[in-house]
Amino acid sequence: MLNGNIIAITSGKGGVGKSTVAVNLALSLADLGKKVALIDLDIYGYSIPKILNIESKPKTMNNKIIPVGHENITVMSMGFLLKGNEPVVWRGPMIGKMVGHFFDEVIWGKQDFVILDLPPGTGDMALDLHQKLPQCQEIIVTTPHPNAVHVAERTGIMAKQTNHTILGVIENMSYFTPDGMEKYFIFGQGGGKKLATNLGTDVLASIPLASPQENGEPSVLITDEPELKNIYQSLAKDLINKLTPETIQ
Repeated sequence: MLNGNIIAITSGKGGVGKSTVAVNLALSLADLGKKVALIDLDIYGYSIPKILNIESKPKTMNNKIIPVGHENITVMSMGFLLKGNEPVVWRGPMIGKMVGHFFDEVIWGKQDFVILDLPPGTGDMALDLHQKLPQCQEIIVTTPHPNAVHVAERTGIMAKQTNHTILGVIENMSYFTPDGMEKYFIFGQGGGKKLATNLGTDVLASIPLASPQENGEPSVLITDEPELKNIYQSLAKDLINKLTPETIQ
């Protein structure tokens, strides 16, 4: 069974960096000494094993699943249960059953934080997960682009309709600083603030586009980018202070 502070990372649409935010937030909380579980519930679009470059698989013990340990966090994903890059072609009932296994059949142990990477949007899958986790709190990820903000607002409205607390908004891909100084607002400005205002919440962080690595691949992990590490650690500290203030020294 899940325990601890359950934080769902969600978005209105794919491609805004929701999973990257979930991964980096989990790693940042762990860096601050918290016990953290990361669950990839984006069943059709699972990506966390790839982001973290995890090749190991979960083990079983007494008909229970032992999640994968990686960099001081424990991880579970649909990607661990498939071969290669196979698609998930199940219908709703099978997906719901698998999600139940993630919650009830995995040995999570005591956790301070559980980070859930939810599927984007407001469809059946996202709604089912909202109903299964009435106690979770949500962070909504968007880019500054008006279309992304417009779609993300629906996700926030669904969160409120299902009586979930919105912790705030993260504006991802807020700007790009190729020279480390001047900011270029590639996707526009003010989208995260507008979304937060419309939902009656705050912008928790504005996260820049990461510079590509030498091999041309984009940097997605905080270990690759010092600026990202500072932003995510500040975000993690703010969440710890807000959700578990008694643990702050």
